Amino acid sequence: MTTAQEHGGDVRLTGISKTYGSFTAVHPLDLTVPQGSFFALLGASGCGKTTTLRMIAGLEEPSSGTVRLGEQDVTALPPYKRPVNTVFQSYALFPHLDIFENVAFGLRRRGIKSVKKQVGEMLDLVQLGEQARKKPHQLSGGQQQRVAVARALINHPKVLLLDEPLGALDLKLRRQMQLELKRIQTEVGITFVHVTHDQEEAMTMADTVAVMNGGRVEQQGAPADLYENPGTTFVANFLGTSNFIEAEVAEVSGEDVFLKAGGGKLTLPKARCTASVSAGGTVLVGVRPEKISLTHADDAGAIPDGRNRITGRIADSSFIGVSTQYVVDSPVCDAFEVYAQNIERDTRLAPGAEVVLHWNPAHTFGLDADQDVEAGVEKVEEDA
Repeated sequence: MTTAQEHGGDVRLTGISKTYGSFTAVHPLDLTVPQGSFFALLGASGCGKTTTLRMIAGLEEPSSGTVRLGEQDVTALPPYKRPVNTVFQSYALFPHLDIFENVAFGLRRRGIKSVKKQVGEMLDLVQLGEQARKKPHQLSGGQQQRVAVARALINHPKVLLLDEPLGALDLKLRRQMQLELKRIQTEVGITFVHVTHDQEEAMTMADTVAVMNGGRVEQQGAPADLYENPGTTFVANFLGTSNFIEAEVAEVSGEDVFLKAGGGKLTLPKARCTASVSAGGTVLVGVRPEKISLTHADDAGAIPDGRNRITGRIADSSFIGVSTQYVVDSPVCDAFEVYAQNIERDTRLAPGAEVVLHWNPAHTFGLDADQDVEAGVEKVEEDA
């Protein structure tokens, strides 16, 4: 049985919202971040994730609702009275102080005289013990980020808020820092709430991800669950790539939904369909590109029975090292994407080739057909 003490560090948002005049940045939402978890708020620019974080920090006043940290209602408290620290993308280190004094700053401000042991332990935690007497400008971006984390953690907050903390780093360093932050969070056991627009970052680091869209939480869950079982087209497209087929329900039998699409038949597990289904209705069938196998039409007879299959013609292919990415035009879907691992490459699979796309029905998911299949697709904006 869990006790109140065990939930002492939960972050609980109840009916929290934020409006600016006629614009609603965050629609009323309820969100619980369990104590000791690594929680990510993920979404595109302007979705309300940073505003939500700032309301937890006390840097924005909510238009409605309450913010509780454990048993304490902190909605009306100023930021400095909340057991919360924030790490920003800019790091905001003091350039004139060395690393030791940057980390010690919070302790000294509270009048603590003996700081050496605590600062030493914190620098060891972020693996910067050797750099204690350097100035911030002498460190790399990743090292400066770790100093900012150490400076925030030394105050022993109940919650550490991270606002796009890795946004300024290059790709390789960002990947290293993702693992580093996860290690630090695991070691200290403090609740981390991390805001990011980077899907890979959220999925690498977080125990739980809340996908935000238009000021609302679209779906929340463990990264693998969101990826495998998206509840909306937005989540399916925002977390990776999805192919969608609009299909007609032929029959619902036992655990399966049997569908008709472009003259072919498809099977969808009923448990993986969020739409209500009945014979004659329509459903959006989704499948991830890496779940699909590609077979040249001449070898179609070798495909095992029981697999979902559709025919098509390769329109384009790109070799990207670990895999080849194919674009296939088919009667049921233009520009069907398939990612094939480069294990044994079939040289016949080139643009113009007639192919059969096939996959295990268990890898199919079903969504409401009224949704926009382009929702959540990141578009490259052209300069005006």
